[in-house]
Amino acid sequence: MKNVRLTTILNRSAKQAFSFTINPANTPKWVEGVVKEETNESPTKLGTIYRNQGTDGSWAEFEITAFEPGVMFAITKKGDKTHVKYTFKPLSNNQCELEYYAWVDDGEISERFTQENIQKILLKLSQVVE
Repeated sequence: MKNVRLTTILNRSAKQAFSFTINPANTPKWVEGVVKEETNESPTKLGTIYRNQGTDGSWAEFEITAFEPGVMFAITKKGDKTHVKYTFKPLSNNQCELEYYAWVDDGEISERFTQENIQKILLKLSQVVE
């Protein structure tokens, strides 16, 4: 499989959900396996570097490769060219749809991006963002 695309409904405005999701201090609250995340600059913008530490102590780096404040951002993992795009579509003042889209340029997407794993992450996000 080269990609995975899932959507979920969040009971927050698109702007609030976007702000929560892009804040590195919140990532360990909803992404299992991440114990710490930091950026090289604030506020986040195109080109910002995110570093996160896994439960095994290893660090991974991601770069913001597309950015539209309050609407969408995409990150690319350094070293393996995995991309993830988050798009927030307003449904009402207090609800939005989040589309999560992950893909690779070449080869197969990592096992950590199975639909089951992403569904768990999105469920956790919906629980902590609300």
